Amino acid sequence: MKKSVTSFIAVMLIIIFLGVTVVTGVYIPGGWTMPFRNTATSDTSATDTSDTSSTDSSADKADKTADSTDASANTSADSASTDSADKTDSGLKAIIPSVLDTDNGIRLGLDLVGGSRIVYEAEIPDGYDMNNLSDDMNSVQKVIRQRLTDKGFTEATVSLSGENRVTVEIPQITNPEEAVQTLGTTAQLTFLDADGKEWLSGSDIKKASYGYGNPTNGMSDQHYVEVQFTSEGQKKFAEATGSVAARTDGTNILYIMMDNQIISYPSVSEKIDNDSCVITGNFTRDSATELANLINAGQIPFSLKQVELRSVGPQLGADAMSSSLKAGLIGLVLVMLFMIIMYRIPGVVSCFALCFYMVIEALLFSLIRVNLSLPGIAGIILSIGMAVDANVIIFERIKEEMAAGKTVKSAIDSGFKRAFTAILDSNITTLIACGVLFFLGTGTIVGFATTLGIGVIVSMFTALTITHFLL
Repeated sequence: MKKSVTSFIAVMLIIIFLGVTVVTGVYIPGGWTMPFRNTATSDTSATDTSDTSSTDSSADKADKTADSTDASANTSADSASTDSADKTDSGLKAIIPSVLDTDNGIRLGLDLVGGSRIVYEAEIPDGYDMNNLSDDMNSVQKVIRQRLTDKGFTEATVSLSGENRVTVEIPQITNPEEAVQTLGTTAQLTFLDADGKEWLSGSDIKKASYGYGNPTNGMSDQHYVEVQFTSEGQKKFAEATGSVAARTDGTNILYIMMDNQIISYPSVSEKIDNDSCVITGNFTRDSATELANLINAGQIPFSLKQVELRSVGPQLGADAMSSSLKAGLIGLVLVMLFMIIMYRIPGVVSCFALCFYMVIEALLFSLIRVNLSLPGIAGIILSIGMAVDANVIIFERIKEEMAAGKTVKSAIDSGFKRAFTAILDSNITTLIACGVLFFLGTGTIVGFATTLGIGVIVSMFTALTITHFLL
């Protein structure tokens, strides 16, 4: 009995400790950040272009050419460096962000906190086939949607309006200019030499992707960007690299431009006649991924012009979040009362397990920076219901075992074993549905799938381990 009481008190203290941690977070001066949340980027200007069997070290050449590049590109690079430095040099680092910390932890959706609205209009070039406009605008929508998802804004909305406009709404960024920087450039991609001659365009690119390893037989593994060309693009790239590599005046640089801004300027030391090339340099994972995304975004055959930029308020009112929390709390209390009335002591135990489930789920949401909107909250509430459902199945099995004449301890063990397959099957089928929504869905659908999937996994853990242990 003494051992049981001690174990129960220990579990209660853990729940209280985790609950306090969820509210206050854990921050230390100077500390460290989780690797996947380190947004500082290195200087990626001095990059190399190579095929998979060659390498060229020419940072000095890139530095000589950088002075003559477009001023807007330098301004953009300086701004990016400043933003990165501000994030890196902050006084406190979040080990475990508080659920109230929207900068380092949970992000709130546009419907809860508002954000910024940007409207782009397609600038149709002369000779463009208008029959392709609908398909190309759908491609624009997908490119912007994917870019926002890659940056973690799964709750952002991207919608087409009219024939040639696309509207983007990004939550939690109330400064419209910051929203534009977050979204990045949405225009045509071109490859130019030092004389300004255009060699390739976005239509010559099949795909750009991030990679990590040793693509050029260098000394160590590194982050890189692999660019795959179409058959026509391969021919143009071979001509371009042959011409640029033959230069003897130190301008053997191939500029990758987006909306007249340089996004990369790799050096070329030899002709590359291959269906792909590798861009290497002082990349981080984030900067290499961003460059790959920009190159992919440049495959649209027209540029986009920003025609509207403004802040938007919460779609559901300023008190939507507090109202949602109150509704969730009321529902939770009613569920707990139901469990206690129906199952008495086991019901009380399930309430403690449910509290444990809630604090663990909140910690995970903060650590992975979940984007939370009303669909996400719906996923949380649904997973709470599934957690209670698992306990109901277990307790009913235990009652059946006790009615068959087994002792309490034997009935508990047998009840959990008999209920396990039913709980596992139901949770796996739910996780399959979550996986489909997460990988094939966009926007708020991804947020719903994320919160529901995490909730299902945590609820299964607490129902089968914590509840069993307490009983």
